[in-house]
Amino acid sequence: MSSAPLSNSTAHWRALDAAHHLHPFSDTKALNAEGVRVITRAEGAYVFDSEGNKILDGMSGLWCSQIGHGRKAIVEAIATQLSQLDYYNTFFKTTHPAAAELAAAIAGVAPEGMSRVFFTSGGSEAVDTVLRLVRHYWAAMGRPQKTIFISRKNAYHGSTMGGASLGGMAPMHAQGGLPIPDIIHVQQPYWWAEGGTMDRDEFGLFAANEVARAIDEAGPENVAAFIGEPIQGAGGVIIPPDSYWPAVEKICRERDVLLVCDEVICGFGRTGEWFGSQFMGVKPDLLTFAKGVTSGYFPLGGVIVGDKVAEGFIANGGEFNHGYTYSGHPGGCAAALANLKIMHEEKLVERVKFDIGPYLQERWLKLADHPLVGEARMVGLIGALELTPDRASRAAFAAEEGTVGLICRDFSFREGLVMRAVRDGMILAPPFTLTHAEADELVAIVWRVLDLTYAELQRRGLLVPVPRVGA
Repeated sequence: MSSAPLSNSTAHWRALDAAHHLHPFSDTKALNAEGVRVITRAEGAYVFDSEGNKILDGMSGLWCSQIGHGRKAIVEAIATQLSQLDYYNTFFKTTHPAAAELAAAIAGVAPEGMSRVFFTSGGSEAVDTVLRLVRHYWAAMGRPQKTIFISRKNAYHGSTMGGASLGGMAPMHAQGGLPIPDIIHVQQPYWWAEGGTMDRDEFGLFAANEVARAIDEAGPENVAAFIGEPIQGAGGVIIPPDSYWPAVEKICRERDVLLVCDEVICGFGRTGEWFGSQFMGVKPDLLTFAKGVTSGYFPLGGVIVGDKVAEGFIANGGEFNHGYTYSGHPGGCAAALANLKIMHEEKLVERVKFDIGPYLQERWLKLADHPLVGEARMVGLIGALELTPDRASRAAFAAEEGTVGLICRDFSFREGLVMRAVRDGMILAPPFTLTHAEADELVAIVWRVLDLTYAELQRRGLLVPVPRVGA
């Protein structure tokens, strides 16, 4: 008979984790050899690990903790709801109060002309729902041949078969027989790495015209939709040139192609507007959401459907044979309603736009003065640093891509800040409740991390520039 664990210790949890837990996006063998970080609690803008370290949560968990950690009102709302109705489905001509109220609350902050909501458990399911719903819409409108989706290289739209296929991540496509048919990937609007000698707006129009070229080559009569994140999050916080999104919207309208905005990261205030499409000045036909709708306190996602699409498939489509066991889960709906109440009462979206957003942006953009930084960019509370050995030429490092980013990320965690590495850049998306003092602390840590990284690169001889292709 085995004995009980000696204690709740880091070693104990690491052993259990290594023996039984398969982590997302991880090399299990390498992870178990290194040992996982064990997070035990969170409060405000900070998380705490099992060794007692206090770490500033610069990524809002995984882009989702808008209102910060440890908000008792959310916990109480979930508990109250589950004590009344722990679960019931929304199939079989059934709803419950929280689902109906949340659908109305989301419609109340959605872009104009978007008043219907389909609930899922998260963002990947929401993207798969879009794939099904858009094709169903076109079939209902008597145009079943419109099945092709246009997406972008290096886009992230989730990890399900449909979501990973719509996304443009090459490492994901290398596994599992992806992408599925009828998906075309085009140029991303990533000026820093791919703009070459073009100025930003010129490159934005070039990238938009690649969408037009793809639609025209496939035949507009065969293309169902274009899908894109207003700002590419996991791709490296790629903020498109100002010229890009208006041109893409015009291209889609001229060719009768639906416009889908994946707002899983940008939605619910991250850009200083309720939705990133509003910040970009475009009107999507559908948008996906998740993450910030509950601030991560409960899994929930969905699709907000524009009135044109909703009315078309409601009038002509009959039964939509699609749904999930947890579509509109009572606990998730209660969490979202409480979260939205806090966001309204504390004016957190306005705070991102007029207060903490500009305050952090001013300090973040000054990081471009560091010799290791080629570009600092930020919108609302989502930002990135491009690391380079030569700013003037926007050069890449001679070392294998990602080497420098991981060095910088490891220093960041060691110094008490969660930043995420994407290729050889660093990305950030802190909670909306971040105080000015915490913003100052955050930037001070980043300066220290950049200094440590620069010194380490010098020590290893890794400050060797290589020109980018097309630059």
